[in-house]
This record gives sequence, C-alpha cells and structure tokens, in this order.
Amino acid sequence: MPMEQTGGADPAITADYLLDAAEQAVLRAEFDVVRPLLQRLRTEFGAPDADPDAERYDTLLGALAARAGNWPEAVRRCPDAPFEAETGVIHSLAVSALRELAREGRHTDAGVAAIVIVLWTYLLDGEDPGDFRTLLTGRRGAPVPDALWEQGLDQLRGRVADLLHALDVRAGRDVLSAWTTSWEAEFEEGAVVFADVPTDAGPHSLISLDAAAWYLVDHRRGADLLAAYEARHPEADGWPAAVHGHAALAAPLARAIADRGRERAQADEWSEALADLDAAVRLGHSLGDEERAAVRRAGKNVGRSRTGHGNSPVVRIAGLELAHALLPRDGTLAAELTAELVAEGERRALSDPARSRSRFVRALEVTTGDPDARAGLDVHLRADLVKVLEGTYVGGELSVDEVLDLLAREPDCTEARLWLGEHYREQAVAAAARGSTDEARSAVRKSLRYDKPSPSHGGPSVSGLLSGLLVDAARRSDSGTRAGLERRVDLLHTAAAVAIRPPEPLGEDLETALLHLAEHLEATGSPADVIELFLRGRMRTGVSARFDQIVEAAYLNRARARRRAGDPGGALRDHACAKRVGAGLPAQGLLFGPGPAPRRPRRTPDEQDPLF
Repeated sequence: MPMEQTGGADPAITADYLLDAAEQAVLRAEFDVVRPLLQRLRTEFGAPDADPDAERYDTLLGALAARAGNWPEAVRRCPDAPFEAETGVIHSLAVSALRELAREGRHTDAGVAAIVIVLWTYLLDGEDPGDFRTLLTGRRGAPVPDALWEQGLDQLRGRVADLLHALDVRAGRDVLSAWTTSWEAEFEEGAVVFADVPTDAGPHSLISLDAAAWYLVDHRRGADLLAAYEARHPEADGWPAAVHGHAALAAPLARAIADRGRERAQADEWSEALADLDAAVRLGHSLGDEERAAVRRAGKNVGRSRTGHGNSPVVRIAGLELAHALLPRDGTLAAELTAELVAEGERRALSDPARSRSRFVRALEVTTGDPDARAGLDVHLRADLVKVLEGTYVGGELSVDEVLDLLAREPDCTEARLWLGEHYREQAVAAAARGSTDEARSAVRKSLRYDKPSPSHGGPSVSGLLSGLLVDAARRSDSGTRAGLERRVDLLHTAAAVAIRPPEPLGEDLETALLHLAEHLEATGSPADVIELFLRGRMRTGVSARFDQIVEAAYLNRARARRRAGDPGGALRDHACAKRVGAGLPAQGLLFGPGPAPRRPRRTPDEQDPLF
C-alpha cells in the first residue's frame, strides 16, 4: 500500500480496512508501513477491544514487537487461540520466535518458548485450521506435494522439539516441567492454556502439572512420570507429596504405578508387581481385569523360584498378604496364604514361639476356624499351661476363655483342668479377701469341676475348702511387710468366719498373726495404729499377755502425746484404757456385772466396744 494512503481522513477508510491493509503489508514484508497504519487506526477509531479485530490487532503488534526484539511485548500480545488472525502474520511472529529460541550464547526469555509452542502447534496442525499450506503454496508459486508437505511438517516439528529440549537441558527441567512436554501435549491434545503469560513464566503457565502427568501416562510414558516424581520426593511416604497442587497428581500417579505393576508381573517380578499394585490402590486406583489377573499370577508365584530351590517363605507370605488385601474375596489366595502361615508357624514352633504363635493367629484371621492353625495355637497354649503350673511362665496373663475352649476341644487335657482349678481357687481367695463370700464359694465350686472331688461325694464342704484355701494363702503372704501381715490377718479372720466349725489351730494361727502384726506396728508404726488394730476386736484382752502389753503401751504413749498437745481429757481416757487392758479387762467397764456399774464418761470412737 502506498504511504499516502495512510494520510488524512477519508470517509471510505474503515477500521477493518486499515487492519486488512496492515496484514497485507506484513505479507509483503513492508513492515515500515504496518506501524503507521496501526497508529492511524488507533487515532481515528481507537484500538479494537472486541474479537476478532482485537485478536488481529494484537497479533500485528506482537509481530512488530518481535521484529524489534521487544519480547515481553510480543509475549503479552500473542493470542492464546489465533483462529481469527491472518495466518501470514502468525507465521511472521512464529518465525521470529523460533529464531530467537535458536540464538546461542544468550539467555532466552521463557515467554519466547511459550510463543513457539502456541503458534507452531497451530501452524503445524494436521487439520491446517489456518490454511498454512495455502499460504506456503502462494509464496512458493506452486502446489506443495503431499509427500513434501508431510516431510516439511515433520522437520519443523523436530526442529521445535530440539530447541525446546535444549532449553530444558540448560535449565535442568525434568519431564514434568519440561517445555518439550508442553509442546507434545499441546500438539497431541491441545492441552495448552495460554493467556497473559509473563516473560519469566515456566512451562506450567502453559500446561498444569496434572495435565502434563496425564499426558505422560496416556502416551505410555508413566515410567518417566514416576522417575521425575520420585526424584522430586524421595521420601518413603511421598505418594503424593504434601505440596500445594500435588493432590491432583494422585490419579495419574496411581495409573502410572498400576501400569508399571502390570508390566512387572509380565516380567515375573512378582513382589515388585504386588507392591506397585498395592500402592496404586492406596492412591485411589480401581483394579481392572488385567490388573486383577496380574495380582493372582503374582500371588501364585511370589517367593518361589523356577527350580523350587531357594524359596523364601517370608517373601511369599508378605506377597500373599498384599495379594489377599487387593483381592480379599479370592478364595484361592486366602487358602494359599493360610497354608503358608501355618507352615511357617510349624517351622518356628521351637526356635521362635512368639513368631510361630503370631503366624497361627494370622492364619485364623484369614480363614476362620482353620483346623491346622487352631491345632498349632493349642500346642502353644498347652506349653504355656505347663509352664504356669511349674512356675516358669514369664509371658502375659492367659485367657480363661482360651483355656475353656481348649478343654472343650480336648476334654482330657490335664494341663487345662489343673490350670482352671488353680485359677478358680485364686479367684475364690481374692473374692473372700474383699468380703464377697458368695462369689468366693461360687469360684470354689467351679474349681471342683476340674481337679477336685465334689463335696457331695463325701469330700470336704465348699465352706471348708474355702477356709482351707484362705489359710494356705495366709501362710504364703509376706511376713516382712505391714501389708503382708495385714493380709495374713484378714485371710485368717475370713477363714474362721466362713468355716462351719473352725478348727482350733485356725484360732491359734489368727492369734499368732495378730501378735506379729501388733509387734510390727509397735516397731514401725504409731500408737494409733496399734490401738486401731486392737479396736477391731479380733483378739480379746487376756488371751495374749504380749498382745495386751503392746496395746497397753500404745495407750500410755498416746496419753503422753495428748497431754503434751494440751488435751488432758484425752490423756485421762487413754490412761484409763491402758489400766483396764493391763488388768486383762476390756478398755471400758463391763456393761453387766454383780454390782451397779459406776457412771462412765461418754465413750469416744477410739475405745473398744464391750466384748462381754
């Protein structure tokens, strides 16, 4: 277009006319005419602000900025979907960007790579939306043969890919953040979203992280995705890492891991295949038919060598556990896992009882009621019962229900009967010690079911047996501590209370126990402790001179203490009690006698009740 046509106002000149003229000037490479035309457009009509004219206008300004080396302006003006702009103008801007990207020895703005990807994927699209082939035909002056056209497209695509790859290598980008991934994803699927990209933008300004990941997975490059992600997040629990935006990667990562697991199963890498498929499921992947088949094959072969030698039970059990977790309803896998657990439990029965027992327990969890697993646990339980009865058991407390179940399966199990008898006898003693005599008698009856004759057949009565158990327990109590001595007294006192006719030695044992406790309290406790024991009324005055002396001394000592504390009344009462105990009488006067009783002061809580 002649320069004079860009001059004064002309009623025939329109904004569209000026845009067309500027585009034609670009096609004729008359770049010195383009800017005046656009300036006149701005002056007379204002800059277009609505598509398609706005897109055509921005593309022209971008092409001019690119030729002038103003790449921030060129990036800002580049359209994200240049369907309305003139193909020749787009081509001009695209060629300038490609040349800039190819320049060596200088830093290339990231925005240039974005322009290259957006514009060249549009120009080299196989469907040719901008009629690029027609443009080249016009410039060539002859049609472009199909073979030459396809060859040219391949060469241009390769050139763009090579330049972007070089840019990625210099920046050290992995496949998740590579410009080449954005190029390929846009070219294959049109995945790029390009709008107002700043000059320092990275590849993720064109394609999101999850879109790049899905592209890699969908094009059989899941291994590249996993390598990049694992390099970024080497932590063991980094699937996916707790980084903003990375939760969106869970689905493509799961798919990539599942694909790798299926491939590993095809390569007979059984443990690795199961680990991958398990990780994929934990990330939310649902197994397909091929993957389920891979799980079954891996479960069948994991831990086994081709020759049958060098098999690893530990690896096999671990693999079968994964396979069973992935396919919990598969009966074959469950049966195989149960058999392996039982076999391992039997192998470890002597060398590692704890591990052996855990294997049998797990087998019963997998297959409820498995007879071999149940039998294996029964062997361990019988061994524990023997140790308890011998006094060598060091494990945790045995379960009564387990022992009862064992006896139900093996009615003639002597160890179970003896243990249950001893268990219920201990229960009887404990119940009687806390005052629950009915519960104690019930426990004695239960003990008789297992290792003692029934009292209905001429044996001792339940009360007699309970009394004997309490006496035996009292003899075993610790005589060196206050708690042990008090327990002995309580047990003997309860034994005398539950016996229908307490034997004479029982009374003597109780008196001896009371005396030992009183002596211990005299030596280590306070006078009040001795007086409290006396006031329980378990031994009358006059039965044991030594016991009376201890009680008398306790009253006298407390009287002195009360006098020093300014309590003369309390001291007098303690002196009176001491005098009566020393005389072999109760601590207070008799309530009944041949003569009238003297007036007595009001009884205090620390005085003994009348014994007769």
